[in-house]
Amino acid sequence: MKKPILVIMAAGLGSRYGGLKQIAPVDDGGHILIDYSIYDALQAGFERVVCIIKRELEAEFREVISDRIKTHVEIEFAYQRLDCLPEGYEIPQGRTKPWGTAHAVLCAKDLIDAPLCVINADDFYGRSAFESCAQFLGKLDDPSKHAMVGYKVENTLTENGHVARGVCDTDESAMLRSIVERTHIEPREGGAAFTENGTDFTFVPSGTFVSMNLWGFHESIMGEIEARFAPWLDENLPVNPMKCEYFLPLIPNQLLQEKKATVQVLPTNEKWYGVTYADDMLKVRAALQRMRDDGIYPKELWG
Repeated sequence: MKKPILVIMAAGLGSRYGGLKQIAPVDDGGHILIDYSIYDALQAGFERVVCIIKRELEAEFREVISDRIKTHVEIEFAYQRLDCLPEGYEIPQGRTKPWGTAHAVLCAKDLIDAPLCVINADDFYGRSAFESCAQFLGKLDDPSKHAMVGYKVENTLTENGHVARGVCDTDESAMLRSIVERTHIEPREGGAAFTENGTDFTFVPSGTFVSMNLWGFHESIMGEIEARFAPWLDENLPVNPMKCEYFLPLIPNQLLQEKKATVQVLPTNEKWYGVTYADDMLKVRAALQRMRDDGIYPKELWG
């Protein structure tokens, strides 16, 4: 079997953060969160990285990532472009927002020829999350089988505002039954709560699995993402042409409802760290410093 590929989605705008958070340093050595994800993935057995970016930011990404680690791992770039659309479709006039995470992965289809682990660029996932995903992908021989690393909702929140999470429904064997993207989740005592209208909240108890977009896919997922994009555009463009997003969890969720695939939830007790908001940075830097002090990471990752 071909070695699995680490696919990093790094083309988001970072509007709530207030800058290009994907390349914001998170320690005194100038490392960014992608450095830690790639380092952990290499320890878990990955050997190839595809980074999905905006083409106009390639020079910055090469400077802060590629040039520094290219002797340690094979890294390639794919470009998320608004005009990457099915034949016959056009960009709505005035739209500047990217088409979402599923579209980002679709933009890398020409580089994907093996099972893939998909992650966000601006999240810290923890070593064991990559290890469990690599173990799953290393034994994967069925195109209908996929996996998702499941985080406990209470381990994925920020006190600085709301976050977006895929809230999961699983069976007693930790197989995913469904996943629903909730774009506004806030901390609550004993768990969290989400709202769809800014007023009415639904409680999510501690221990509920949520997706942090750490997926383990058979490469067959690429065909599913592509085939479902045009129908999704037909449904969503008429009602929300400026902001509708083709979210990655939509694809496995549809496959589950159609009974065309299974998704194994790989539980983790890792705590998420990320920079959704600028005020999150101090907490991220402090957490990574503690891990370096504990010997989990060396001071210089690529020394």
